[in-house]
Amino acid sequence: QVQLVESGGRLVQAGSSLRLACVASGSTFSRYAMGWFRQAPGRERDVVAAINWSGGGTQYADSVQGRFTISRDNTKNMVYLQMDSLKPEDTAVYYCAASRYVGVFTTSSNYHYWGQGTQVTVSS
Repeated sequence: QVQLVESGGRLVQAGSSLRLACVASGSTFSRYAMGWFRQAPGRERDVVAAINWSGGGTQYADSVQGRFTISRDNTKNMVYLQMDSLKPEDTAVYYCAASRYVGVFTTSSNYHYWGQGTQVTVSS
């Protein structure tokens, strides 16, 4: 079992940067592949970025490629999402997720544990 808590979401203007953080507890963090997902009102929960256990493998949604960066610090049980050049369409609740599988995963069905989410709102 692992518990995940996200932080860092807030209201920002378009073009701004924001860093989300997710802290894990309850199990050996380095065993888990991690991902960031987001869900806007009336839309499905979609992957934003994913990272493998070591941080050596990452994948991004096309819509955030080149603007967002996922990283992790296994010594601190943390995973981060650096978001630059934010756009109004990035507005959503952002969720951190952990997978027991080995690899990099972009589908929500591969994830076993979820945080409660943090709201990011980008004004135009």
